[in-house]
Amino acid sequence: MKTFAAIDVGSYELAMKIFEFSGKNKMREIDHIRHKIDLGTETYSTGKLRCDKVDELCNVLKEYKEIMQAYKVDGYRAYGTSAIREMANSAIVRGQIVQRTGIHIDVLSNSEQRFLDYKSIASKGERFNRIIEKGTVIVDIGGGSIQMSLFDKDALVSTQNLKIGVLRIQERIKSMNAAPSQTVNLIEEMVNAQISVFKKFYLKDRDIENIIVVDDYLSPWVAGRNRGTDKEGLASREEYKQFMEQLHVTNRSEFVRKAGISEEAVSLLLISAVLMNRIVDMLDAKLIWAPGVSLCDGIAYEYAEQKKMLICDHDFEKDILACAKTISKRYMGDKKRAEALEHLSLSIFDSMKKIHGLGKRERLYLQIAAILHDCGKYISLINLGECSYNIIMSTEIIGLSHAERELVADVVKFNHEDFVYYEDLSKDSSLDKDAYLVMAKLTAILKIANGLDRSHKQKFKNAKISLKDRELIFQVDSQDDITLERGLFAYRSQFFEEVYNLKPVIRQKKTF
Repeated sequence: MKTFAAIDVGSYELAMKIFEFSGKNKMREIDHIRHKIDLGTETYSTGKLRCDKVDELCNVLKEYKEIMQAYKVDGYRAYGTSAIREMANSAIVRGQIVQRTGIHIDVLSNSEQRFLDYKSIASKGERFNRIIEKGTVIVDIGGGSIQMSLFDKDALVSTQNLKIGVLRIQERIKSMNAAPSQTVNLIEEMVNAQISVFKKFYLKDRDIENIIVVDDYLSPWVAGRNRGTDKEGLASREEYKQFMEQLHVTNRSEFVRKAGISEEAVSLLLISAVLMNRIVDMLDAKLIWAPGVSLCDGIAYEYAEQKKMLICDHDFEKDILACAKTISKRYMGDKKRAEALEHLSLSIFDSMKKIHGLGKRERLYLQIAAILHDCGKYISLINLGECSYNIIMSTEIIGLSHAERELVADVVKFNHEDFVYYEDLSKDSSLDKDAYLVMAKLTAILKIANGLDRSHKQKFKNAKISLKDRELIFQVDSQDDITLERGLFAYRSQFFEEVYNLKPVIRQKKTF
């Protein structure tokens, strides 16, 4: 039995959940502690936190540490989200927290944060899998932004971040000194354009049946519906519209009393509710599901996965690859060529496991790079590498961190351009030396694979790859003319030889 603490340093709340793991696939929440602390409002407006807010944050974290000690937790993870992420002096504040509390806070990139939220939803198992069989959008509402993620045929194919979080909207409305009667209209006007753009560019003609909502204010109302039945956490479009009418006609103080929440929480609930109302209308969704999970659940779920205490039946890697394929399609990538390059690259990777020493995650990076190898041609055929890099860095791939996305972008870029060594690359890159070496190894493989298909005719589709002495041999059993590939292969193989000290050799069993 293991005990674990998950800490979420959020935009308007500091939350900690204690979990117990007993046996395979048994995860139970045993405590949930929450402290209201508004970090987001100040961060979004000034970029920093006042000293008294830092003091409050440290004092609460000290209490959380005492609670962890009382539970004798075997491990913990503490993550900061958008408020910490957008803080100009984030490193200084986190340094103070470590010094004063002993708790180390890691900062999640937006895609990492949303992926953990997504994992917490997927942990619901059968219901989650059943709901995403039909067109589904996950709406993850935070303080600084919302994330809208599209499912199509069971796979997560697209995700976009919109800077219309509840705290950000609340601050904008306050700055306008608008009358309370104008609030709903103002919220709708602020969000309409961004949701419309998301629908136009990413949903197109897809029918959206379901919305999965994750937030701290609207979700509890939906999650509490039909408790104890097979419809728990579900609300139809009609039921949601009734809730909106009730929200509009009920006096705020009366609503505070009935809902058992603070007046400030009602304001944030109203913003979440109006946001969701516009999304329901614009997507014409029929059903809303609130799984009743939070980032803490996702943190614990990932920890248990890594420790092999939980086995998930949902293929998250498939989602990441589906996102990459959607990006390639959006930028008119050559599907047939990408599949050939993917097959060749992975075959080379698998044949060299003892040489490169890389693992499953690095194999995924290579696969994504092969899929996105030509996305930049949508913008420029001359600056293909640089344009591909910019597209990948500007497009979220949920499940990849910012650093991982940069690694993939560099592999794609240097597949088309001369390689840049660490001393020069580090001036403009966040990759450390270990990540740089991984990137160099994957780039060498992709360059070779690309060189074997310069004619775009997949002549090496069934090539047998083997290692002998210091040679990587490509045995092609084909009557195709491979003069072009042979002629350009020497240039492509130079970097590969430099990285691996292996000489790639083409051998054709049958001549043309």
